[in-house]
Amino acid sequence: MQAAHSADAVHKQSLAALSVAAIGVVYGDIGTSPLYTLKEVFSPAHGIATSHENVLGILSLIFWSLLIVVSLKYVVFIMRADNRGEGGIMALIALMQRVVGTDSKLRWPLLMLGLFGGALFFGDGIITPAISVLSAVEGLEIATPALKEFVIPISLGVLGALFFIQRKGTATVGILFGPIMIVWFITLAILGVVKIIAYPAVLQALNPSYAFEFFAEHRMHGFLALGAVVLALTGAEALYADMGHFGKHPIRAAWFLFVLPALLLNYFGQGAMLIHDPSTVSNPFYNMAPDWALYPMVGLATLATVIASQAVISGVFSVTRQATQLGFMPRMDIVHTSAREIGQIYVPVMNWAMLLGIVALILGFQTSSNLASAYGIAVTGTMAIDTILAFVVVRGMWKWGWPATLVGMLFFLSVDLAFFSANAIKIFQGGWFPLAIGVLMFTLMTTWKRGRQILAERQQAGSIALLPFLGGIAAHPPIRVPGTAVFLTTNLDGVPHAMLHNLVHNKVIHETVILLTVKTRDVPWVPDEERVAVEAVGNEFYLVTVFYGFKDEPDIPLALEGVKIHEHGFNMLETSFFLSRETLIATKVPGMALWREKLFVSMARNGSSATAFFHIPTNRVIELGTQVEL
Repeated sequence: MQAAHSADAVHKQSLAALSVAAIGVVYGDIGTSPLYTLKEVFSPAHGIATSHENVLGILSLIFWSLLIVVSLKYVVFIMRADNRGEGGIMALIALMQRVVGTDSKLRWPLLMLGLFGGALFFGDGIITPAISVLSAVEGLEIATPALKEFVIPISLGVLGALFFIQRKGTATVGILFGPIMIVWFITLAILGVVKIIAYPAVLQALNPSYAFEFFAEHRMHGFLALGAVVLALTGAEALYADMGHFGKHPIRAAWFLFVLPALLLNYFGQGAMLIHDPSTVSNPFYNMAPDWALYPMVGLATLATVIASQAVISGVFSVTRQATQLGFMPRMDIVHTSAREIGQIYVPVMNWAMLLGIVALILGFQTSSNLASAYGIAVTGTMAIDTILAFVVVRGMWKWGWPATLVGMLFFLSVDLAFFSANAIKIFQGGWFPLAIGVLMFTLMTTWKRGRQILAERQQAGSIALLPFLGGIAAHPPIRVPGTAVFLTTNLDGVPHAMLHNLVHNKVIHETVILLTVKTRDVPWVPDEERVAVEAVGNEFYLVTVFYGFKDEPDIPLALEGVKIHEHGFNMLETSFFLSRETLIATKVPGMALWREKLFVSMARNGSSATAFFHIPTNRVIELGTQVEL
């Protein structure tokens, strides 16, 4: 009985600890939305006056949107669709492919849809840090209008420092994330409660009739207001994407018991203040704070937005690695910034590309209000794609009937598309930016995937079948030299070009020959016992397949440590790795458009080497060149 009580106490303690950590990482984005949501809703550009009925209507929209989209759709429903505990758009794509199968006509369009959702996430990764930090620092204007000219330099300085420390790792800073965000949410709640007490009638907005009356009165203007209301939902994707780090229960507990109540109290507090004093509409969030607390609030808000930005940056790094593993992006240098946490990585190329995009955004848009026009379309587009893919998984894995599947999908999709349509109208006001980033990343990913397929087809067409080759080796054996040769290849049925070059030029073959290929499964991690498959094909030739999940860290020497050949393990000092270095040439031969072939060639040249990506010791590598026409 005592042991059971102790185990239960440990479970509660770990749940509490993970919930605190989730508050620090998962809820940074959605937690900083009160900084700008109501400010944008009642912006003069939308033509919505700060009347009693309008404020209640908007608050009702925010309340029910948080309940339907975030609480019901993501926290309760979509988080059930996990890939061995992992979530996010890439995990959903992997699940979808498993459900649909390779022969289905739906596989390709659904895959393209999922990839575009992943591509939009990169646009969100650039906009979120820019609008969050800029909106926090803009509080200086409320405290002292003379400081307005320093808002952009301070914002750029804060974000520049954030991106600069990425290469050093964020483990030390990350320890403070949870406590700071807890203080932030408590502050949100206290500010809201003070204003609600002064005008408790604002709680009438819990009644959905106010939202319907708002639409009935304003019609088109009410519909356009949805484009700003959606700002309250930004960050919902993070709940699902970070599920693998914290688990479902801590994320759900943190949301329902802490984050959601704090957000609602703050939104309703801002609403109560706007009804009592419409002049505070210039910046409802900062106008809630007493004068003496303005500078501390700016400091706390800036810290909170830095944390929100860090979560998005880490998410972009993670999605980049997953896309690379799944074959949608070229190999990149990936630096592990923690010896204990495999998820803490740094991707230099993406880091500096994001910073460049953020600097361009802030200098181009100047204010958080201008940036708000660009923000919603990436978020709502990803939300709609999540809904479609999730219900494909629901139908295939949970065996829901068609009526329940269609009703559920149409309900959530109608909400998503309403928000998306309201934001699509703002494409020319800034919404083009995340779409442009999404189209760019989508083009890069699909070009790389298709280019690798064409390259494999060209190489296979010119390769020699392995089994006849082995028969020739047995009939006319060449000189066999001591040691083990490992030839990396994508096709175990053919003879690697590096092996042919070695035989033609050096006239020898090693005593033991390993033809090794790496395959990525549609799961986040592959257990160690399933890591390697070995097949002996005679004459001391072996086919070795190394399996990784899309979140695994590829390390071929480590994977080969447990492989037994001749009852002995690998001796790295007696092993040579042979790699083919392809020189790619874009041609007009049918395959891809010439400009895409040139893009693929450029991506291949600038990608990280297989040696570094697979952690192969450079002093054990021999590269042999080959020329391939695409």
